Amino acid sequence: MATVLVTGANRGIGLEYCRQLSVRGDDVIAVCREAGPELESLGIRIEAGIELTDSSAIDELMSRLLHQSLDGAILNAGILHSTGLNDLDADAIRRQFEVNALAPLRLASVLTRNLSSGSWIALMTSRMGSIADNTSGGSYGYRMSKAALNMAGRSLAVDLKPKGISVVILHPGLVATRMINFNPNGISPQQSVEGLLNRIDALTLETSGSFWHANGEELPW
Repeated sequence: MATVLVTGANRGIGLEYCRQLSVRGDDVIAVCREAGPELESLGIRIEAGIELTDSSAIDELMSRLLHQSLDGAILNAGILHSTGLNDLDADAIRRQFEVNALAPLRLASVLTRNLSSGSWIALMTSRMGSIADNTSGGSYGYRMSKAALNMAGRSLAVDLKPKGISVVILHPGLVATRMINFNPNGISPQQSVEGLLNRIDALTLETSGSFWHANGEELPW
């Protein structure tokens, strides 16, 4: 049985991570801004009221986690504002960098005090952050923020390897969640998280810092 922290836990992929981890017997610490009925119904530990772009909120979370050992952390919280070349919104782009790239990096840096050799960090990114895979353009803020997160993940893998902490960078696939208006072409959160947990379970120090699709495909940078 492992103890795993999940951010962005109140809905979508984060909620499904909490559900599946709990079902398989892991202890889950769900971190969110506000807990809804679905999350509360899981009967897991919830740390609500945490805005991850606020340094004081991160300090508050760490005080709640004082002396709490973790086997893993899934840094899942993220936002999407789709802006093209003709409707660039600098504030929205900055906000996506804050939420999608800087917040998980800041949290990962302080969570290392709760992690130990053999533990891991999973960063939820997107193949839209792949430069090699970008053939459709657009979505400037989202793509740029996820590319930044991918780079952070690679650096974390290098810096944390001497501590025995592994890092995996994960794309969930096209998932029918609120973030993409429940796109009917998307797979279910259940199917996505099943694949994502398989990728996490297969992670080793030797594969740390790699970029994976939930379906098992290694993605290009």
